[in-house]
Amino acid sequence: MAAIDGLPPLREVIAQHGLAAKKSLGQNFLLDLNLTAKIARQAGDLTGCDVLEIGPGPGGLTRGLLAEGARRVLAIEKDARCLPALAEVAAAYPGRLEVVNGDALDIDPLTQLTPPIRVAANLPYNVGTELLVRWLTPPEWPPFWQSLTLMFQREVADRIVATPGSKAYGRLALLASWRADARIVINLPPEAFSPPPKVSSAVVHLTALPEPRYPADPKVLERVVAMAFNQRRKMLRAALKGLGPDIEDRLVAAGIKPTDRAETVSLEQFCALARAVKAG
Repeated sequence: MAAIDGLPPLREVIAQHGLAAKKSLGQNFLLDLNLTAKIARQAGDLTGCDVLEIGPGPGGLTRGLLAEGARRVLAIEKDARCLPALAEVAAAYPGRLEVVNGDALDIDPLTQLTPPIRVAANLPYNVGTELLVRWLTPPEWPPFWQSLTLMFQREVADRIVATPGSKAYGRLALLASWRADARIVINLPPEAFSPPPKVSSAVVHLTALPEPRYPADPKVLERVVAMAFNQRRKMLRAALKGLGPDIEDRLVAAGIKPTDRAETVSLEQFCALARAVKAG
């Protein structure tokens, strides 16, 4: 394993600091520094950017981001056991790494970041989807981030990039494609991690669009999509009847057959339906 910096290999770091991965924290550590550097490169040119990283663990991806030239990395780590290892990384890259010990779901990182900002993370499995939804649904758009380069279970990654007509197509794909360009950039087998998870993983790169792809009220769109996919086996006239007695007319106005099911409806059609519903 070629070193990307003067620090020890990750296996040594983990052994030295007693960092056995905790299932309760959704931890699976990447050990190959060549691989973490490859993931960091997928985030694009980092030289003029601050990078937000969630769940750095022993610092494998953190080291990749810094070695690839990130102006500054803000790493949020819930597991206090990892802090000494991350302090060693910070010492090797003076002034470029700040580590916050806490839960990423409870911390507002924006006070500590300077635009342009990118997010890159091997997300803990138990909070990954929730964080992604938060980043895709801020009150104001464009968001604080230019791009997201995120590791997920392969099944979740497939749901983010899914297209109409596929089993994976649903709320996540619609949220992502409405406001971002999303693509899978790296696939990873279980053995790339310690401990190996039971499933494969993938890195998804999302680039924020300047404005949503089609006009729609975010709250109305979210409600329509949630109702449609909560009963995805039902025809839309039944799944969406809670939106009003004239839902069939609104579906037709949006160019959707009332007998269609959610998984066949495009983003453009969902946005048209959200506008029709809001028009009342």
